[in-house]
Amino acid sequence: MSFALSRTIAAFAVVGALAAPAAYLPARAETAPQTPAAANKSNKDDVSSFRLDNGLEVVVIPDHRAPVVTHMLWYHVGSADEEPGKSGIAHFFEHLMFKATKTYPAGEFSRRVAEIGGQENAFTSYDYTAFYQQVAPQALEMVMTYEADRMENLILNDDVVKTERDVVLEERRSRVDGDPAALLAEEVNATLYQNHPYRMPVIGWLHEMEQLNLKDALAFYEKYYTPNNATLVVSGDVDLDTVKVLTEKTYGKVPRRAEPGARVRPQEPEQNTKRTVSMADPRVSQPSFQKMWLAPSYTSAKPGEAEALDLLSEILGGSSRSRIYQALVVQDGSAASAGAYYQGGSLDDGSFGVYGSPRGSATLTDVEAGIDAQIARIIKDGVTEDELEKARNRFLKSVIFARDSQSSMGRIYGSTLSTGQTIKDIQEWPDRIRAVKVQDIQNVAKRYLVDSRSVTSYLMPENGKPDERVQDETPASGQVQQPQPQGQGVIQ
Repeated sequence: MSFALSRTIAAFAVVGALAAPAAYLPARAETAPQTPAAANKSNKDDVSSFRLDNGLEVVVIPDHRAPVVTHMLWYHVGSADEEPGKSGIAHFFEHLMFKATKTYPAGEFSRRVAEIGGQENAFTSYDYTAFYQQVAPQALEMVMTYEADRMENLILNDDVVKTERDVVLEERRSRVDGDPAALLAEEVNATLYQNHPYRMPVIGWLHEMEQLNLKDALAFYEKYYTPNNATLVVSGDVDLDTVKVLTEKTYGKVPRRAEPGARVRPQEPEQNTKRTVSMADPRVSQPSFQKMWLAPSYTSAKPGEAEALDLLSEILGGSSRSRIYQALVVQDGSAASAGAYYQGGSLDDGSFGVYGSPRGSATLTDVEAGIDAQIARIIKDGVTEDELEKARNRFLKSVIFARDSQSSMGRIYGSTLSTGQTIKDIQEWPDRIRAVKVQDIQNVAKRYLVDSRSVTSYLMPENGKPDERVQDETPASGQVQQPQPQGQGVIQ
């Protein structure tokens, strides 16, 4: 399923954030965990959904522990749905949605939310664009009114488009062009995905962003920002009957404007080459290594494969208890950080990655060899029942922690439903994780972690080389420091 309890859900559980580039979301407080069975039962009993006549899907997740409600509107369109030559339009349009409408001046929605102490923001990914507000329950009708209004009544002109385009261009310069790691990540994605639009950066290529215009923006709005192409998730101190009344009163008045159609995208050909991407930059002080493979997502995988990939990432390098971390960071001290992750939350194929940074007199080549050795061990000998059981328990615990946050629950349900999965998929995920066997872990490692189909990247200081020793006295950390995943982008 697209909520992929891999590194994505782990990040939800630990910091309440979506594990993707440039996503800065509020942290949350954790409370004592429930048992997995109790948490799963509560979820199945409480989550409700319905659909308005105009096609808007609505999901309600009650949580009455605090007088707060999180309102999240997810449009089923992201950068991977953009027309060729229009890269960046999805993220650009996210910005434009905060402009004036026929009903309200620019900035009034944000001002009203701020006046009552609420929070709001938006983010764009490859597969969706989401807008959210966190307010007191009494303000739910207000935010629905404003959000429904800009779904239908946005006003755009050349001056508004030009001004906001300059803002987005500056965002790219500061977040990407000014960051060697971000520049390398773009090159890696463009190498890993040879045909699929995931190869394009979410923020867009600069030369195409500069050409975005009013006609592009209006066409994008009319085609995709229609209620039948969206999912509304309301979580927190609410009940189903109240949400039904309020959505009919607000969103129910917005007409269905277009039929975006099926999301059919170019798919990847068979990959049979090992590729290497390297970058040396004077701004880099700590070299790093990363290796990635294409891997099926929860949406595209065969039954059980995505769950096995999730658990493989946990066993291989998902925590300080993992094989890579114990071998490279704890035992031989060759790495300052090292780990693995699985990006399984996309509509189409995602990725699996490993990473590391050298410590002391070790080199990137040393770290890469150490990680490759651990992968080879799993491919040859598999994993133990004890490893699998411990990894499974950590994952299920992550689910419990995620359910403790109404905003995390909203993100799980919104992203899953925006990528072709269902509420049932979310609720049955713990049972499918419990069903994974040790042989399943070895099978997916053999099938997908094939060196001849990998993309290896090296980020180095100026004039650096992978086998060059860069003295670094950074002490080994007690936590896994995961890099920004390069297979799923989020621009906020």
